[in-house]
Amino acid sequence: MSTALVLGGGGARAAYQIGVLKALVQFYPRNHHVPFDIICGTSAGAINATSLATHASCFHLGVKKLDWVWRHFETKQVYRTSIPKVLKHLGRMAIKGLQDDKVSTDAGSLLDNQPLRELLNKLIDFKRIDRNISHNALTAISVDASCYNNSRSYSFYQGNAHIEDWQRARRVGTRSLLNTEHLLASSAIPMVFPSIKLNQAYYGDGSVHQLSPLSSPIHLGADKIFVINLDSPHKHFPIEFEYHPKTATIAGHLLDTIFSDTLNSDLERLQRVNNTLSMISPQDKAILNLRHIDTLVIKPSQDLSRIAARFYDDMPYAIKTLLKLFGINRQSDSSIVSYLLFEKSYTSTLIDLGYQDAMDQIDEIKKFFNITTKV
Repeated sequence: MSTALVLGGGGARAAYQIGVLKALVQFYPRNHHVPFDIICGTSAGAINATSLATHASCFHLGVKKLDWVWRHFETKQVYRTSIPKVLKHLGRMAIKGLQDDKVSTDAGSLLDNQPLRELLNKLIDFKRIDRNISHNALTAISVDASCYNNSRSYSFYQGNAHIEDWQRARRVGTRSLLNTEHLLASSAIPMVFPSIKLNQAYYGDGSVHQLSPLSSPIHLGADKIFVINLDSPHKHFPIEFEYHPKTATIAGHLLDTIFSDTLNSDLERLQRVNNTLSMISPQDKAILNLRHIDTLVIKPSQDLSRIAARFYDDMPYAIKTLLKLFGINRQSDSSIVSYLLFEKSYTSTLIDLGYQDAMDQIDEIKKFFNITTKV
């Protein structure tokens, strides 16, 4: 049985995933490899997934490193936050908008995420991925990105030689040597961060065209999938609005849809396939080329947007001012802040929440991973 880990996207919300992994790692010896044969990530989840893959031979070390990074995060490590640099970037984008596309070839964006490129180059040793695969500490890792040239979802993967590329409706799996540019492409939230050029095409956040988030782990050979979903419960609204919802509210809903809805739909579809397979004979299963896939999903028990609102004042002044131009403030009914608030006060809270949510389901987790040891 091959077990896969799927880490969804969600910007700063991805800190939650580290808390869940911290709850799981305590049941394994200190020198144990990761309990996942396959690791798949999208957007910020792709960064966590790749970092974990580079430490596949030592699960404890991989989680400890991620925990340290997220607990010491500052927004300026992800994108420019000083007033002069924010104004300079916006000025460049304004000039770019007046130029012909043939003259200005740089991708436009609201924020400049060059600091993230520098951070990834510093923290992730991509050469370790092949080493871990050759030592059987890992079967494969995939990073999903969306191609703006042909509107397809691409799964860039590194894995064992027996794995073959795949192509389905609007989704493609292609063997690649992963690097920083793949992670920047996968995490390039539309219009917020610039698209990335890979193989003569431009790519953005992997969640945009991701019709089937569970496609990658299944094609890579997973029989069991452990999903850390970043979809959080929201307060309920009345059916009729007294006023038209603000732009910030609508933008927040769009981000929630991009990062969560397709994953939730794919999980429902997988469950229906499993129910159907339970009613047919093994011979028919073989003919249909379908197999039962076990899943376990961990998701936040609290509204991450409300948690982010508590730490709104920790956001850099220039970014708060910029967001106010779009009608986003502490009282705004928008989830945007929860995606962009890369501050340790917020990310540490999400790690603790992830750990507690995982511990609340620890019996299910232990059963899923066949764990018999105690903490």
